[in-house]
Amino acid sequence: MRDTIIAGLDIGSSKIRVAVGQKIDGHELNIVGLAEVPSEGVSKGTIKSVEDAVSSISRAFESAERMTGVPVERALVSISGTHIKSDTSKGVIAVAKADGEIKPADVERVIEAAQAVSTPPNYEILHVIPKTFTVDSQSGIKDPVGMTGIRLEVEVQIIQGLSTQIKNLTKVVYRAGVEVDDLVLASLAASEAVITARQKELGVCVLSIGASTTGLAVFEEGEVIHSHVIPIGAGHITNDIAIGLRTSIDTAEEIKIKYGSAMPEEIGRKEDLDLARITEGEVGVVSRHHIAEIIEARMEEIFKLADVELAKIERSGKLPAGIILTGGGAKLDGVMQLARRIFKLPAAIGFCRAGKMAIDRVEDPSVSTAIGLVLWGEHLIKNYGANERMFSNKAGEFSAKVKKWFKSFLP
Repeated sequence: MRDTIIAGLDIGSSKIRVAVGQKIDGHELNIVGLAEVPSEGVSKGTIKSVEDAVSSISRAFESAERMTGVPVERALVSISGTHIKSDTSKGVIAVAKADGEIKPADVERVIEAAQAVSTPPNYEILHVIPKTFTVDSQSGIKDPVGMTGIRLEVEVQIIQGLSTQIKNLTKVVYRAGVEVDDLVLASLAASEAVITARQKELGVCVLSIGASTTGLAVFEEGEVIHSHVIPIGAGHITNDIAIGLRTSIDTAEEIKIKYGSAMPEEIGRKEDLDLARITEGEVGVVSRHHIAEIIEARMEEIFKLADVELAKIERSGKLPAGIILTGGGAKLDGVMQLARRIFKLPAAIGFCRAGKMAIDRVEDPSVSTAIGLVLWGEHLIKNYGANERMFSNKAGEFSAKVKKWFKSFLP
Protein backbone atom coordinates (compact mmCIF):
# COMPACT_ATOMS: atom_id res chain seq x y z
CA MET A 1 0.00 0.00 0.00
CA ARG A 2 1.46 3.35 -1.08
CA ASP A 3 0.56 6.29 1.14
CA THR A 4 1.37 9.73 -0.26
CA ILE A 5 1.21 12.82 1.95
CA ILE A 6 0.81 16.27 0.36
CA ALA A 7 1.04 19.39 2.51
CA GLY A 8 0.20 23.00 1.71
CA LEU A 9 1.52 25.93 3.77
CA ASP A 10 -0.37 29.22 3.43
CA ILE A 11 1.66 32.02 5.02
CA GLY A 12 -0.75 34.90 5.55
CA SER A 13 -0.47 38.17 7.42
CA SER A 14 -3.21 37.21 9.88
CA LYS A 15 -3.06 33.40 9.99
CA ILE A 16 -0.68 30.63 9.01
CA ARG A 17 -2.46 27.52 7.80
CA VAL A 18 -1.25 24.02 7.02
CA ALA A 19 -3.48 21.63 5.06
CA VAL A 20 -2.54 17.96 4.81
CA GLY A 21 -3.83 15.65 2.10
CA GLN A 22 -3.48 11.89 1.93
CA LYS A 23 -3.60 9.74 -1.18
CA ILE A 24 -3.54 5.96 -0.73
CA ASP A 25 -2.77 3.72 -3.73
CA GLY A 26 -3.93 6.36 -6.19
CA HIS A 27 -7.39 6.69 -4.65
CA GLU A 28 -9.23 9.98 -4.25
CA LEU A 29 -7.37 12.65 -2.31
CA ASN A 30 -8.52 12.97 1.29
CA ILE A 31 -7.91 16.20 3.22
CA VAL A 32 -7.06 14.74 6.62
CA GLY A 33 -5.85 17.78 8.53
CA LEU A 34 -5.99 21.55 8.69
CA ALA A 35 -4.10 23.56 11.29
CA GLU A 36 -4.31 27.29 11.87
CA VAL A 37 -2.24 29.54 14.13
CA PRO A 38 -1.92 33.33 14.46
CA SER A 39 0.67 34.73 12.08
CA GLU A 40 3.62 36.61 13.52
CA GLY A 41 6.50 38.19 11.65
CA VAL A 42 4.54 38.50 8.39
CA SER A 43 2.93 41.62 6.92
CA LYS A 44 1.40 42.15 3.47
CA GLY A 45 2.79 38.82 2.31
CA THR A 46 6.39 39.63 3.23
CA ILE A 47 8.60 38.42 6.08
CA LYS A 48 9.18 41.16 8.67
CA SER A 49 10.76 39.03 11.43
CA VAL A 50 12.50 35.75 10.62
CA GLU A 51 12.40 34.43 14.19
CA ASP A 52 8.71 35.20 14.70
CA ALA A 53 7.76 33.72 11.33
CA VAL A 54 9.76 30.53 11.98
CA SER A 55 8.05 30.16 15.36
CA SER A 56 4.55 30.56 13.85
CA ILE A 57 5.26 28.14 11.00
CA SER A 58 6.69 25.56 13.42
CA ARG A 59 3.57 25.79 15.60
CA ALA A 60 1.33 25.32 12.57
CA PHE A 61 3.15 22.17 11.47
CA GLU A 62 3.24 20.79 15.02
CA SER A 63 -0.53 21.27 15.23
CA ALA A 64 -1.06 19.60 11.85
CA GLU A 65 1.08 16.63 12.85
CA ARG A 66 -0.82 16.20 16.12
CA MET A 67 -4.09 16.28 14.21
CA THR A 68 -3.08 13.75 11.56
CA GLY A 69 -0.52 11.63 13.40
CA VAL A 70 1.69 11.96 10.34
CA PRO A 71 5.05 13.78 10.21
CA VAL A 72 5.17 16.50 7.54
CA GLU A 73 8.63 16.97 6.07
CA ARG A 74 7.88 18.98 2.92
CA ALA A 75 5.21 21.33 1.62
CA LEU A 76 4.05 23.50 -1.22
CA VAL A 77 4.16 27.10 -0.01
CA SER A 78 2.05 30.11 -0.99
CA ILE A 79 3.65 33.40 -1.96
CA SER A 80 1.92 36.76 -2.25
CA GLY A 81 2.60 40.44 -1.68
CA THR A 82 2.71 43.64 -3.65
CA HIS A 83 6.16 42.76 -5.00
CA ILE A 84 4.59 40.17 -7.32
CA LYS A 85 4.64 41.18 -11.00
CA SER A 86 2.74 39.61 -13.89
CA ASP A 87 3.64 40.16 -17.54
CA THR A 88 2.92 38.63 -20.93
CA SER A 89 5.79 37.52 -23.18
CA LYS A 90 6.20 35.77 -26.53
CA GLY A 91 8.76 33.32 -27.88
CA VAL A 92 9.41 32.15 -31.45
CA ILE A 93 11.53 29.26 -32.78
CA ALA A 94 11.99 27.24 -35.97
CA VAL A 95 10.71 23.66 -35.68
CA ALA A 96 13.70 21.30 -35.36
CA LYS A 97 12.63 18.27 -37.40
CA ALA A 98 13.05 18.36 -41.17
CA ASP A 99 9.53 17.00 -41.70
CA GLY A 100 8.14 19.87 -39.59
CA GLU A 101 6.47 17.70 -36.93
CA ILE A 102 6.40 19.51 -33.58
CA LYS A 103 7.79 17.50 -30.68
CA PRO A 104 7.65 18.18 -26.92
CA ALA A 105 11.28 19.34 -27.15
CA ASP A 106 10.19 22.10 -29.56
CA VAL A 107 7.55 23.21 -27.08
CA GLU A 108 10.12 23.31 -24.30
CA ARG A 109 12.46 25.40 -26.46
CA VAL A 110 9.83 27.94 -27.45
CA ILE A 111 8.71 28.39 -23.84
CA GLU A 112 12.33 28.90 -22.80
CA ALA A 113 12.64 31.50 -25.57
CA ALA A 114 9.55 33.28 -24.20
CA GLN A 115 10.97 33.51 -20.69
CA ALA A 116 14.26 34.97 -21.92
CA VAL A 117 12.93 38.44 -21.20
CA SER A 118 14.51 41.33 -19.39
CA THR A 119 13.78 40.51 -15.76
CA PRO A 120 13.70 43.59 -13.48
CA PRO A 121 16.72 43.89 -11.16
CA ASN A 122 16.47 41.66 -8.07
CA TYR A 123 13.46 39.75 -9.44
CA GLU A 124 13.08 36.03 -10.13
CA ILE A 125 10.55 34.09 -12.15
CA LEU A 126 8.01 32.07 -10.16
CA HIS A 127 5.71 30.79 -12.90
CA VAL A 128 5.88 30.66 -16.69
CA ILE A 129 2.41 29.66 -17.86
CA PRO A 130 1.71 28.96 -21.56
CA LYS A 131 -1.47 30.69 -22.76
CA THR A 132 -1.65 29.96 -26.49
CA PHE A 133 0.51 28.71 -29.38
CA THR A 134 0.74 29.69 -33.03
CA VAL A 135 1.96 27.28 -35.72
CA ASP A 136 2.92 29.26 -38.83
CA SER A 137 -0.21 31.40 -39.35
CA GLN A 138 -2.62 29.25 -37.31
CA SER A 139 -3.18 30.84 -33.90
CA GLY A 140 -5.17 29.88 -30.81
CA ILE A 141 -3.61 26.41 -30.47
CA LYS A 142 -3.49 24.90 -26.98
CA ASP A 143 -1.32 21.85 -27.69
CA PRO A 144 0.88 21.97 -30.81
CA VAL A 145 2.61 18.61 -30.27
CA GLY A 146 2.15 16.37 -33.32
CA MET A 147 1.18 19.24 -35.61
CA THR A 148 3.27 20.17 -38.66
CA GLY A 149 4.80 23.57 -39.26
CA ILE A 150 7.95 25.58 -39.77
CA ARG A 151 7.52 28.33 -37.18
CA LEU A 152 6.30 27.82 -33.60
CA GLU A 153 5.28 30.75 -31.41
CA VAL A 154 3.98 30.87 -27.82
CA GLU A 155 2.43 33.53 -25.62
CA VAL A 156 3.09 33.01 -21.91
CA GLN A 157 2.17 34.60 -18.61
CA ILE A 158 5.30 35.28 -16.55
CA ILE A 159 4.85 35.78 -12.81
CA GLN A 160 7.85 37.16 -10.93
CA GLY A 161 8.71 37.96 -7.35
CA LEU A 162 11.35 40.01 -5.57
CA SER A 163 14.44 37.83 -4.97
CA THR A 164 14.89 38.95 -1.37
CA GLN A 165 11.28 38.12 -0.51
CA ILE A 166 11.56 34.70 -2.16
CA LYS A 167 14.76 33.95 -0.25
CA ASN A 168 13.31 35.13 3.07
CA LEU A 169 10.17 33.07 2.55
CA THR A 170 12.06 29.87 1.75
CA LYS A 171 14.48 30.56 4.61
CA VAL A 172 11.78 30.68 7.31
CA VAL A 173 10.17 27.48 6.02
CA TYR A 174 13.49 25.60 5.94
CA ARG A 175 14.36 26.87 9.40
CA ALA A 176 11.04 25.48 10.63
CA GLY A 177 12.33 22.07 9.51
CA VAL A 178 10.23 21.75 6.36
CA GLU A 179 11.48 21.38 2.79
CA VAL A 180 9.91 23.58 0.10
CA ASP A 181 8.56 21.56 -2.83
CA ASP A 182 7.34 24.62 -4.70
CA LEU A 183 6.36 28.25 -4.29
CA VAL A 184 2.89 28.92 -5.71
CA LEU A 185 1.24 32.31 -6.16
CA ALA A 186 -1.48 32.37 -3.48
CA SER A 187 -4.28 33.49 -5.82
CA LEU A 188 -3.48 30.62 -8.23
CA ALA A 189 -3.53 28.13 -5.36
CA ALA A 190 -6.87 29.46 -4.10
CA SER A 191 -8.26 29.23 -7.64
CA GLU A 192 -7.27 25.57 -7.77
CA ALA A 193 -9.60 24.95 -4.82
CA VAL A 194 -12.64 27.05 -5.68
CA ILE A 195 -13.29 27.12 -9.44
CA THR A 196 -14.12 24.47 -12.01
CA ALA A 197 -12.60 23.74 -15.41
CA ARG A 198 -15.79 25.07 -17.03
CA GLN A 199 -15.53 28.39 -15.18
CA LYS A 200 -11.89 28.69 -16.29
CA GLU A 201 -12.95 28.04 -19.87
CA LEU A 202 -15.81 30.55 -19.88
CA GLY A 203 -13.88 33.36 -18.19
CA VAL A 204 -13.74 34.02 -14.46
CA CYS A 205 -11.98 36.25 -11.93
CA VAL A 206 -10.99 34.88 -8.52
CA LEU A 207 -10.55 37.47 -5.77
CA SER A 208 -8.82 36.10 -2.68
CA ILE A 209 -9.39 38.66 0.09
CA GLY A 210 -6.75 38.23 2.76
CA ALA A 211 -5.93 40.33 5.80
CA SER A 212 -3.41 42.69 4.18
CA THR A 213 -3.72 42.03 0.45
CA THR A 214 -6.25 40.87 -2.12
CA GLY A 215 -5.03 38.49 -4.80
CA LEU A 216 -6.60 38.56 -8.25
CA ALA A 217 -6.39 35.81 -10.88
CA VAL A 218 -8.26 35.93 -14.21
CA PHE A 219 -8.85 32.82 -16.31
CA GLU A 220 -10.15 32.44 -19.86
CA GLU A 221 -10.17 29.49 -22.26
CA GLY A 222 -8.76 27.37 -19.44
CA GLU A 223 -5.65 29.47 -18.85
CA VAL A 224 -4.45 32.26 -16.55
CA ILE A 225 -4.52 35.51 -18.50
CA HIS A 226 -3.79 37.99 -15.70
CA SER A 227 -2.82 38.13 -12.03
CA HIS A 228 -2.30 41.00 -9.62
CA VAL A 229 -1.98 41.71 -5.90
CA ILE A 230 -3.96 44.65 -4.46
CA PRO A 231 -2.31 46.10 -1.32
CA ILE A 232 -5.57 46.25 0.64
CA GLY A 233 -7.35 43.49 2.54
CA ALA A 234 -9.91 42.75 5.23
CA GLY A 235 -7.51 43.90 7.95
CA HIS A 236 -7.85 47.44 6.62
CA ILE A 237 -11.58 47.22 7.35
CA THR A 238 -10.76 46.35 10.96
CA ASN A 239 -8.48 49.39 11.18
CA ASP A 240 -11.19 51.61 9.66
CA ILE A 241 -13.73 50.40 12.24
CA ALA A 242 -11.27 50.93 15.12
CA ILE A 243 -10.61 54.50 13.99
CA GLY A 244 -14.22 55.30 13.13
CA LEU A 245 -15.64 53.97 16.40
CA ARG A 246 -12.58 54.76 18.57
CA THR A 247 -12.33 51.18 19.79
CA SER A 248 -9.46 48.74 20.19
CA ILE A 249 -8.35 46.61 17.22
CA ASP A 250 -9.60 43.43 18.94
CA THR A 251 -13.03 44.95 19.52
CA ALA A 252 -13.15 46.25 15.94
CA GLU A 253 -12.31 42.77 14.60
CA GLU A 254 -15.09 41.19 16.66
CA ILE A 255 -17.57 43.85 15.51
CA LYS A 256 -16.60 43.24 11.88
CA ILE A 257 -16.99 39.46 12.12
CA LYS A 258 -20.13 39.26 14.26
CA TYR A 259 -22.08 42.38 13.34
CA GLY A 260 -20.56 43.69 10.11
CA SER A 261 -22.15 43.93 6.67
CA ALA A 262 -21.07 45.39 3.33
CA MET A 263 -24.68 46.39 2.54
CA PRO A 264 -25.78 49.35 4.73
CA GLU A 265 -29.16 49.52 2.97
CA GLU A 266 -30.04 46.17 4.55
CA ILE A 267 -29.33 47.42 8.09
CA GLY A 268 -31.88 49.51 9.94
CA ARG A 269 -30.68 52.99 10.88
CA LYS A 270 -31.93 52.48 14.42
CA GLU A 271 -30.08 49.20 15.01
CA ASP A 272 -27.57 49.99 17.75
CA LEU A 273 -24.71 48.02 19.27
CA ASP A 274 -23.63 48.37 22.89
CA LEU A 275 -19.83 48.15 22.95
CA ALA A 276 -19.82 47.08 26.60
CA ARG A 277 -21.54 43.82 25.57
CA ILE A 278 -18.66 43.04 23.22
CA THR A 279 -15.60 43.94 25.28
CA GLU A 280 -15.38 44.67 28.97
CA GLY A 281 -14.20 48.22 29.51
CA GLU A 282 -15.49 49.56 26.20
CA VAL A 283 -18.07 52.31 26.55
CA GLY A 284 -20.60 53.61 24.07
CA VAL A 285 -23.38 52.71 21.68
CA VAL A 286 -22.72 52.62 17.94
CA SER A 287 -24.96 52.31 14.91
CA ARG A 288 -24.76 49.06 12.94
CA HIS A 289 -25.73 51.06 9.86
CA HIS A 290 -22.64 53.25 10.36
CA ILE A 291 -20.46 50.13 10.76
CA ALA A 292 -21.85 48.79 7.48
CA GLU A 293 -21.05 52.10 5.76
CA ILE A 294 -17.43 51.83 6.91
CA ILE A 295 -17.18 48.25 5.61
CA GLU A 296 -18.91 49.08 2.34
CA ALA A 297 -16.52 51.97 1.62
CA ARG A 298 -13.39 49.83 1.99
CA MET A 299 -14.78 46.79 0.15
CA GLU A 300 -15.94 49.06 -2.66
CA GLU A 301 -12.39 50.42 -2.92
CA ILE A 302 -10.98 46.88 -3.20
CA PHE A 303 -13.53 45.89 -5.84
CA LYS A 304 -13.01 49.05 -7.89
CA LEU A 305 -9.24 48.51 -7.89
CA ALA A 306 -9.86 44.94 -9.05
CA ASP A 307 -12.15 46.22 -11.81
CA VAL A 308 -9.37 48.56 -12.96
CA GLU A 309 -7.21 45.45 -13.44
CA LEU A 310 -9.99 43.81 -15.46
CA ALA A 311 -10.28 46.96 -17.58
CA LYS A 312 -6.54 46.79 -18.33
CA ILE A 313 -7.08 43.44 -20.06
CA GLU A 314 -10.46 44.48 -21.52
CA ARG A 315 -12.44 42.10 -19.33
CA SER A 316 -14.40 44.54 -17.15
CA GLY A 317 -18.01 43.35 -17.27
CA LYS A 318 -17.05 40.64 -19.77
CA LEU A 319 -16.44 37.46 -17.77
CA PRO A 320 -19.37 35.03 -18.23
CA ALA A 321 -18.51 33.00 -15.11
CA GLY A 322 -18.25 36.22 -13.12
CA ILE A 323 -16.42 36.90 -9.88
CA ILE A 324 -15.56 34.23 -7.30
CA LEU A 325 -14.79 35.62 -3.84
CA THR A 326 -12.64 33.64 -1.45
CA GLY A 327 -10.26 34.19 1.45
CA GLY A 328 -11.21 35.35 4.94
CA GLY A 329 -12.69 38.62 3.68
CA ALA A 330 -15.25 36.70 1.64
CA LYS A 331 -16.97 35.67 4.88
CA LEU A 332 -18.23 39.21 5.46
CA ASP A 333 -21.98 39.52 5.12
CA GLY A 334 -23.07 41.31 1.95
CA VAL A 335 -19.77 41.11 0.00
CA MET A 336 -21.32 38.96 -2.72
CA GLN A 337 -24.16 41.43 -3.34
CA LEU A 338 -21.72 44.36 -3.33
CA ALA A 339 -19.47 42.56 -5.84
CA ARG A 340 -22.42 42.04 -8.19
CA ARG A 341 -23.20 45.74 -8.01
CA ILE A 342 -19.63 46.98 -8.57
CA PHE A 343 -18.51 44.50 -11.24
CA LYS A 344 -21.91 44.21 -12.98
CA LEU A 345 -21.25 40.48 -13.20
CA PRO A 346 -22.44 37.32 -11.45
CA ALA A 347 -20.66 36.84 -8.12
CA ALA A 348 -20.44 33.94 -5.68
CA ILE A 349 -18.48 32.82 -2.64
CA GLY A 350 -15.84 30.24 -3.55
CA PHE A 351 -15.87 27.19 -1.31
CA CYS A 352 -13.34 24.37 -1.55
CA ARG A 353 -14.30 21.63 -3.98
CA ALA A 354 -11.69 19.05 -2.90
CA GLY A 355 -12.69 15.38 -2.93
CA LYS A 356 -12.97 13.85 0.53
CA MET A 357 -12.81 16.02 3.61
CA ALA A 358 -12.02 14.55 6.98
CA ILE A 359 -12.24 18.06 8.44
CA ASP A 360 -15.20 20.33 9.11
CA ARG A 361 -14.06 23.57 7.48
CA VAL A 362 -14.79 22.93 3.81
CA GLU A 363 -17.42 25.71 3.98
CA ASP A 364 -14.79 28.22 5.14
CA PRO A 365 -13.35 30.29 2.24
CA SER A 366 -10.39 31.35 4.39
CA VAL A 367 -8.81 27.89 3.95
CA SER A 368 -9.00 27.87 0.14
CA THR A 369 -5.33 28.71 -0.45
CA ALA A 370 -4.01 26.01 1.90
CA ILE A 371 -6.27 23.36 0.37
CA GLY A 372 -5.54 24.66 -3.13
CA LEU A 373 -1.84 24.05 -2.50
CA VAL A 374 -2.60 20.42 -1.68
CA LEU A 375 -4.64 20.10 -4.89
CA TRP A 376 -1.76 21.69 -6.81
CA GLY A 377 0.52 19.01 -5.36
CA GLU A 378 -1.94 16.28 -6.34
CA HIS A 379 -1.82 17.61 -9.90
CA LEU A 380 1.97 17.16 -9.87
CA ILE A 381 1.70 13.60 -8.63
CA LYS A 382 -0.75 12.71 -11.39
CA ASN A 383 1.76 13.94 -13.97
CA TYR A 384 5.11 12.85 -12.56
CA GLY A 385 4.61 10.40 -9.71
CA ALA A 386 5.04 11.03 -6.01
CA ASN A 387 8.83 11.06 -6.00
CA GLU A 388 9.47 13.64 -8.69
CA ARG A 389 9.26 17.37 -8.01
CA MET A 390 7.72 19.69 -10.48
CA PHE A 391 9.97 22.65 -9.85
CA SER A 392 13.53 23.21 -8.77
CA ASN A 393 13.86 24.68 -5.28
CA LYS A 394 16.81 26.84 -6.26
CA ALA A 395 16.07 30.38 -7.26
CA GLY A 396 16.82 31.12 -10.87
CA GLU A 397 16.68 27.52 -12.06
CA PHE A 398 13.38 27.97 -13.82
CA SER A 399 14.22 26.05 -17.00
CA ALA A 400 13.04 22.90 -15.25
CA LYS A 401 10.00 24.78 -13.98
CA VAL A 402 8.98 25.69 -17.49
CA LYS A 403 9.46 22.23 -18.94
CA LYS A 404 7.65 20.38 -16.22
CA TRP A 405 4.85 22.95 -15.96
CA PHE A 406 4.04 22.59 -19.64
CA LYS A 407 4.14 18.79 -19.57
CA SER A 408 1.16 18.92 -17.22
CA PHE A 409 -0.90 20.37 -20.08
CA LEU A 410 0.04 17.64 -22.56
CA PRO A 411 -2.26 14.66 -23.08
